[in-house]
Amino acid sequence: MATEAGIGSRVEHPHFGRGVIVDLASESYIIWFKSQQGTRSIGKDFEGLTIIEKTEAGHGGSGISVADIEVALERVLAQRLHEVEMVPIANKWHNGNLVMQPADKSLQGKEIPLETFFHKIVMVRDKLRLIEQKINASKNLDDAEKVDLTQYLTGIYGSLTTFNVLFRENHHQFKGAGKD
Repeated sequence: MATEAGIGSRVEHPHFGRGVIVDLASESYIIWFKSQQGTRSIGKDFEGLTIIEKTEAGHGGSGISVADIEVALERVLAQRLHEVEMVPIANKWHNGNLVMQPADKSLQGKEIPLETFFHKIVMVRDKLRLIEQKINASKNLDDAEKVDLTQYLTGIYGSLTTFNVLFRENHHQFKGAGKD
């Protein structure tokens, strides 16, 4: 019998993509898949699992547990909360201004640089994405509750698509449910 892959081995699954073995059970591997943003239990005898980089299974108790991985991921998410991704504004809006003028001409309007407004829109988008990640990673919500909450977020994204005209690159834009 060949030696089994150990914790830290890199694998590829035909459906879930690339992952890392984070724990071992008697008949399965516990694998964290980036595409799933979570772990899956995959049988050690599953023929579709390809080992890309093998780490030998150790017999000591010094391996990394799923709990260790979860703590590390929570730390990374907390750090990302305070990071700001550089998202470029579309060239045509550089040095532009957003002018808000009330219908009542006796009231003063408001003018702000578009870059300032755009930065606030990007911050809203990033906070919504973080909320979505926290919902999906939550252990206190069942799948139906997660789906329900993420549908609200998808609706919010859809409401914010008006601001997509400000983004230089499409992959940074808001995406709602859309029509199929």
